[in-house]
Amino acid sequence: MNDLHTSSAPALRRLLDLLASGAATEDFADVLADARRQGAPAAVLSEIDGATWQALRVHRTMRQHRRREAELTALFDTAGDLAASRDLDAVLQAIVRRARMLLGTDTAYLTLPDEAAGDTYMRVTDGSVSVLFQTLRLSLGDGLGGLVAQAARPYATPDYRTDERFHHTGTIDAGVLDEGLVAIIGVPLLLGGRVIGVLFAADRSPRAFSPDEVALLCTLAAHAAIALDTARSLADTRAALAELNSANELIRAHAAAVQRAERGHDRLTDLVLRGAEVPDVAAAVAALLGGEIAVLDAEGEPLAGRAAAPGAGLAEAAAASRAEGRSVRHGEAWVCAVLAGQEQLGTLVLRGRPDLADADRRLFERAGVVTALLLLLRRSVAETENRVRGELLADLLTAPDRDPAGLTARGRRLGVDLGRPHLVLVAEPGDARDTGARSRLAGAAGRYLFGSRGISAEHAEAVVLLVPDGDVAAGDGDAGAGDAAQRVAGQAAERLARLAGFPVTVGAGRPAAGPVALAAAYAEGLRCVRALRVLGRSGEGASARALGFLGVLLGDGHDVAGFVRATLGPLLEYDARRGTELVRTLRAYFDCGGSLTRAKDELHVHVNTVVQRLDRVEVLLGRDWNAPERSLELQLALRLQLLSGP
Repeated sequence: MNDLHTSSAPALRRLLDLLASGAATEDFADVLADARRQGAPAAVLSEIDGATWQALRVHRTMRQHRRREAELTALFDTAGDLAASRDLDAVLQAIVRRARMLLGTDTAYLTLPDEAAGDTYMRVTDGSVSVLFQTLRLSLGDGLGGLVAQAARPYATPDYRTDERFHHTGTIDAGVLDEGLVAIIGVPLLLGGRVIGVLFAADRSPRAFSPDEVALLCTLAAHAAIALDTARSLADTRAALAELNSANELIRAHAAAVQRAERGHDRLTDLVLRGAEVPDVAAAVAALLGGEIAVLDAEGEPLAGRAAAPGAGLAEAAAASRAEGRSVRHGEAWVCAVLAGQEQLGTLVLRGRPDLADADRRLFERAGVVTALLLLLRRSVAETENRVRGELLADLLTAPDRDPAGLTARGRRLGVDLGRPHLVLVAEPGDARDTGARSRLAGAAGRYLFGSRGISAEHAEAVVLLVPDGDVAAGDGDAGAGDAAQRVAGQAAERLARLAGFPVTVGAGRPAAGPVALAAAYAEGLRCVRALRVLGRSGEGASARALGFLGVLLGDGHDVAGFVRATLGPLLEYDARRGTELVRTLRAYFDCGGSLTRAKDELHVHVNTVVQRLDRVEVLLGRDWNAPERSLELQLALRLQLLSGP
């Protein structure tokens, strides 16, 4: 009899070998079966059976230890991931993958609530093959996950399809069916007693999950909750740091802006105290703001810098600035109304700074206040000087020949050189007897002359302006002087009307120098104003020359030659250049009472020749040459030319 028949030692050694090699559970039962086949005694079989049972216990314990070791290793690795990784997606993906691996399931996934949408969504999946399943969104309380989230405790089902413990929905069931899942376990992600998500493991065949597996999945879920909380804390920390950095930048920017504002304020104050002018302020503000500053008066004329482009809507922008009480954006520029109370003295325009910070904008607006102060000071000084000079002008117009030398000396002391050419303008409001309108016109005249060396004063029922005219010499028969007088009179009538707010009629005398000549020029300008009223041209400006033959009658000196040139000039030049007889033909036509037949006999030419010449006259003089008023001027000029000789 061999040893197996008398002893259990070989069987025990075999059991130990199976334990050492990690054999399957079924292999242990083969030891007892082999002993029976070999006819071992009952006592030996009993001993082998007991040893087999003990070996299986040891085998199960060792397997549990190995599984626990694997679980601890996985948890340790997960903790390492949490400590080393700042990527929430990577950590959650590792947790889900380890849950699937440790529980040996086909899939694992994790859902998180969407507070904005009011439901939950798939955050991470592992082992999933269905796009429909991967994009599922679950309403709160629906499905196994909804039950876990509501109860804040784990739930497992061996067969999801037949489990009625939770609320089934068509959407969820379709996703589960598309993925082929049967057994599912879900555990909550708890943070401070609040469910912030659910971790799942699932198989595509029926399966019961043991308590150890539930506990393992709960531990992994706790790690996932920590990862989420850590990620949110990091996000909050980053956001707080970003806010702190932004606040720090704002504080630094504000401090820099305050320092710039202080420097700007000190600079502007220093300029005012030193008696600087408007261009000096504009240059200083341009340097402080790093742009280009233009200062315009109330009429839009530049006082400093470059004027705005015509039709650029600057007036509307200035009106908006006045209404809002601060600067406004106008295209790529900034506009600030220069105000003294409700009166707009001018406009500031800043170019080259499309974006203007609040501090720079306030500095730009402060420049508007300083500019208003300077303009008010200048206007006050100008009004005071104009009152004193107005007394000089009144004496000059009242008694110019009483003491011409004394008047000239007084003017020189006041900064007015009466020995130089001046243009005398006589302005009347719509109603010359309205003293209030005349006073407003006098104020408008002061603003019109603001910035120049001209003077103005009320005299009789008009306002008289003495405008320096150094570019045009005084003298009879000077066509250039007459053209300049007409241009200035027209411009003055237009601008004085804007400043006063009602129509203004302006008559201009010829440029003159010396008290006596200036008084005569005033008389001529006054006669022009009267003539304009008689002709129904109130609200216009004109010189004696511009009034045609009336100017010859009204003008002091009766510029006959100038009138003839102004009226017949095109015909005289054409005859001189071509050797024609247009002037002689026109004279014959008028002398014959407008009869072509009598005119051709007078000229000894064919009637067609007369017609052709008169057609040429129409081309040179205009279609209205035969109108009553124009024909009267032409006949007077022809008669004066005849009387004055060749």
